[in-house]
Amino acid sequence: MSPLPRRVVVTGIGAVSALGQTVAENWGALSQGRSGIGPIELPEIESVRFRNGAQARGFDAAAHFGRDQLNLLDRFAQLGLVACREAVANAGIRWSSELRQRTAVITGCAAGGQAAVEQIYVNLWREGKSRAPVLTIPRFIPNALASHASMEFDTTGPAFTFSTACASANHAIGHAFWMVRGGLVDLALTGGSESPFNLGHLKAWEAMRVVAADTCRPFSAQRSGMILGESGAMLVLEPLDAARARGATILGEIIGFGMSADAHHITQPRVEGAAQAIRAALDDGGIGVDAVGYVNAHGTGTLANDATETAAIRAVFGSHADRLSVSSTKSMHGHALGAAGAIEAVATVLALHHGILPPTANYVVADPACDLDVIPNEPRRAQPDFALSNSFAFGGLNAVLAFRRWNDR
Repeated sequence: MSPLPRRVVVTGIGAVSALGQTVAENWGALSQGRSGIGPIELPEIESVRFRNGAQARGFDAAAHFGRDQLNLLDRFAQLGLVACREAVANAGIRWSSELRQRTAVITGCAAGGQAAVEQIYVNLWREGKSRAPVLTIPRFIPNALASHASMEFDTTGPAFTFSTACASANHAIGHAFWMVRGGLVDLALTGGSESPFNLGHLKAWEAMRVVAADTCRPFSAQRSGMILGESGAMLVLEPLDAARARGATILGEIIGFGMSADAHHITQPRVEGAAQAIRAALDDGGIGVDAVGYVNAHGTGTLANDATETAAIRAVFGSHADRLSVSSTKSMHGHALGAAGAIEAVATVLALHHGILPPTANYVVADPACDLDVIPNEPRRAQPDFALSNSFAFGGLNAVLAFRRWNDR
């Protein structure tokens, strides 16, 4: 006989992004509508058409890692591991050998160690060397964060990484939630990390012509594209009974996860696929459409995504869409690609926890194709009981998380 599904709560959060080096700094910016977008700090940026990004400025890897670790960790893994440390400390986990065996580390990452890859080509074609750096592969592998986190905390349960473009972190968090809920593990460290600020990677995005020249303006008529960002963000998930038994501070409850594939186009989003994933998350959590009060939108700031997401939200929520509060925090922390869902999950949980909904920053003029209440420019005090966090990726891969505000019920 299968055990009854367990309620799953968030007891720890860690975050590094353009908004700050800690959760407190990130939330301070999100809750005030303060953007972290600015000039990209990269020697070769003059050769790139766009010049702005959301970098984790001031992040000093040497302050967190010794020389041996620095040799093994590309920047994306550094950001993620620092966030993981903060989440574990924040949760106050009491490790035991049994808990370590039943802890999962599940992360999301789309691009892996781009700095390590780029160094190969610098060595071969700029410097005329015949060999790549010996640690290129360990630094590049997208699962580096999951592996290093499991080693750092000596967890021997499942550890793996989803690489599903911009849905990577939501896929990771959603599957971690299912594993805890189903009793497969008793704790999960989950989230994602990404660092795209290397010349080759930036030139690839330049070729796509979807990056804005100035800033990210989701849902605004003046929007002209996304702004790349980097981030490491992690959550600690555990069963409600276990959290209560150890007196943990509960930040929120994760109650549903839905996913779908558009089966349509490699880069163009489809209303039906996004709507299917939203409905699946609501069904998984047993949530009526009228109960949802806030949606942290995928909201990239591109013409196609924002209009498509608006249509998907209206397709699912009907007339209730007019009463929904919707915002895109990418307007502040940029699009962190495979880590986007993780930093946005952090934003969603904290929004419910503090009763403050982050705004859509940089908003100018309404677009009739995006006719939602997008919380323009100023944060809003509100206490919705339920919220969604959307991720819709290239390849037509959609993943949606559902959260409940915690009020000890």
